[in-house]
Amino acid sequence: MDHTLASVQLISSNPCFALLGFCKNIYSLRKVHALLITNGLKGDLLCDTKLACSELRDIDQGRKVHCQIVKIANPDSFVQTGYVQNNCAKEALVLFNRMGEAMVESNQFTLGSLVTACGKLGALHQGKWVHGFVIKNGIELNSYLVTAILDMYVKCGSIRDARSVFDKLSSVDLVSWTTMIVGYSQSGFPDEALKLFIDKKRFGILPNAVTIASLLSACAQLSNLSFGRLVHASGIQLELKDPTVIIALVDMYAKCGMIRVARYIFETVSDKNLIAWNSIISGYSQNGSAYEALELFHQMRSKSVSPDAVTLVSIFSACASLGALQVGSLLHSYSIKNGQLTSSVYVGTALLNFYAKCGDSKSDRVIFDSMCEKNTVTWSAMIGGYGIQGDSTGSLALFSDMVRENLEPNEIIFTTILSACSHTGRLGEEWKYFNSMCLDYKFVPSMKHYACMVDMLAHAGRLEEALDFIDKLPIQRDLSLFGAFLHGCGLHSRFDLGEVAIKKMLDLYPDKACYYVLISNLYASDGRWTQVNQVRQLMKQRGLSKDPGCSITQMDTNKDFSFSGVACLA
Repeated sequence: MDHTLASVQLISSNPCFALLGFCKNIYSLRKVHALLITNGLKGDLLCDTKLACSELRDIDQGRKVHCQIVKIANPDSFVQTGYVQNNCAKEALVLFNRMGEAMVESNQFTLGSLVTACGKLGALHQGKWVHGFVIKNGIELNSYLVTAILDMYVKCGSIRDARSVFDKLSSVDLVSWTTMIVGYSQSGFPDEALKLFIDKKRFGILPNAVTIASLLSACAQLSNLSFGRLVHASGIQLELKDPTVIIALVDMYAKCGMIRVARYIFETVSDKNLIAWNSIISGYSQNGSAYEALELFHQMRSKSVSPDAVTLVSIFSACASLGALQVGSLLHSYSIKNGQLTSSVYVGTALLNFYAKCGDSKSDRVIFDSMCEKNTVTWSAMIGGYGIQGDSTGSLALFSDMVRENLEPNEIIFTTILSACSHTGRLGEEWKYFNSMCLDYKFVPSMKHYACMVDMLAHAGRLEEALDFIDKLPIQRDLSLFGAFLHGCGLHSRFDLGEVAIKKMLDLYPDKACYYVLISNLYASDGRWTQVNQVRQLMKQRGLSKDPGCSITQMDTNKDFSFSGVACLA
């Protein structure tokens, strides 16, 4: 059938053809397909192409229709787009190859869909080939194609290539600018996202809801409250009330420690979805308000919102902080029932850390051994679990297993290993691991690593060596170093060296209450109560006070909320 303008208008005006746009599922689509056949429109190129694109929702049925289409007027570009939109990226690449073999020309939308497919597959090599094809054939970069190329490079982890493309654009519009900001924010370069936002050359572009949400995410990653407030103000000025912006605000304020502000904004959300609940729950959990995190989880479940992996990670962390074994154990059962434990390495790691902090080493190891996927954080949590239980042999054995599997340890693992060696008097082994960390893995020691070394030397009675180690450090000394040293002085009754350290502390930190407490404790351990009282009087004179310590015990004191109530809702 020849497609003159009149014939196209005739077909497109047919009610049966118009019905294709209203099909919401494959069942209604099949009914319309039958009407097309009875009305004599089956076999028409324009109609069959639209039908094939629609039926790609049922990909097998779509292929059947597409195979019957005569290859004229380039219907392939429409069908290729359908493949990409229906998460069939591989099929889109195959179809593009067939188009090349059939000498069918590509346009901007075909190539944009193809680049999108490469991004979904993480196929950087193929994506670069398509980009090269665009350049070689002099195809003009419209907004759709540029956005697709930028997004492809970001999703393939090549943020530098994305920026190179961006910088070569003759003109930057809102879509390409926002795509680059989103790319930086999602790729772990939040500072670059903020720099691009304040770039003077882009002042003519007003951000949209996606831009603002991505900038708030960048501020959250950097804990940059001042910039976050500026972005918040921009959103208010532009009257951006999109739910994604509101949720991003909750997340930003929570991660910047402004949990009350985050809670206020959260309560203004009328239709709270899972992402909103996750933002506020994780905010409370990360800010040390574990009890409030469990209370919010209780509210979320009472509203029939089901938790996902992100929720469970936050709640397991809260349970670990409170020692809420009942809630955590039942959430463990929930995660097994819903397949979240086996599908998410993050849930497994959080659960492992929970049992370790609750002192259940057997369950801890069972979880670890049953995990199909383990990352460095998982190994770190398990090694740390042994350390919490005082099992240095288990920590060191697991560390050796990790190295044998060619996994590179991180700084946290080395802190755990050094601490385990220190507490069990493995002086030679601790030096070996410390030197390996510096020389073999090229880590710059942190204050925690130095504190472990001082603690080891002090425990072993090598106090002169420990003091010399402190004096030669390339960084400013802090409480952990002097605390470990003074503890060793008390253990070995070397109060002469303790007073040397006291003088150094007061020279460095004359207005820090915690150092006076260390001095008082040292004198108390030697029964020198007159000096203890003198230190306390000195603290009062200087207006210094120490925050009181506290302990946590599991109690149900709230009639409306209890651990058992949360556990039942799990």
